[in-house]
Amino acid sequence: MPDQDSKASAVDEVVGQIRGLIRERGLGVGDVLPSEVELAEMFASSRNTVREAFRTLKAYGIAESRQKLGAVLTDQHHNAMRDLFAFAMDVSTDAFQDIQGYRRLTELNLFDLLAVHLTAEKLGEIETVNSAILTASNAEAASEIDFKFHMLLVTAAGNRTLTETYGMLKPVIQRLMMAGKSRRSTLKSVFGEHQAIIEALRNKDRIGFSYHMDRHLSAGLVFIPNAVVSRDPKRK
Repeated sequence: MPDQDSKASAVDEVVGQIRGLIRERGLGVGDVLPSEVELAEMFASSRNTVREAFRTLKAYGIAESRQKLGAVLTDQHHNAMRDLFAFAMDVSTDAFQDIQGYRRLTELNLFDLLAVHLTAEKLGEIETVNSAILTASNAEAASEIDFKFHMLLVTAAGNRTLTETYGMLKPVIQRLMMAGKSRRSTLKSVFGEHQAIIEALRNKDRIGFSYHMDRHLSAGLVFIPNAVVSRDPKRK
């Protein structure tokens, strides 16, 4: 629905502005963010939009509400500083290409390992996770599901070092995965791309797996500001 997308876009914009504020003021764990009223005035936005943006911060583990203080940047998770770095990172074309380049080196080469180690039960679990993305409540929940889908593929390949390395990059990868996921149309596209990867694995189709994984890893570039996207004539 257009109205829902407009609201989501307004929230995403405020989240980006808060991210910029964190960088500009050099804020870190334990520092207090301005109040909803102050941020609404600062960003010429409504309090409801700012409130939704705060919920995004909390869902991502970046802030929590504390009595008499307000929203505080938090270290509630053992990897909060790494999460904070990922959150404050500008999602530029270069950052996207670098991270997705790493993922290509990792995920496009999983087929042979998955052909040996991936069980029907595990593939069913991956398919169930993919279905959950259609009912994700917000961009953060959708990116969590998206990462879980790919993490399950990497884990199923049976290489412990690869699994640990990929898992360490979760905050950065998931930050990229958030792009565009406030839109229901994007969730449907991600679901379809994931499903095509699943079907290629189910059919032992190496070429199909590589083709659909490559398209999937490139798809998010359209949500990166000022990115130049080459048109694939086969895509509408």
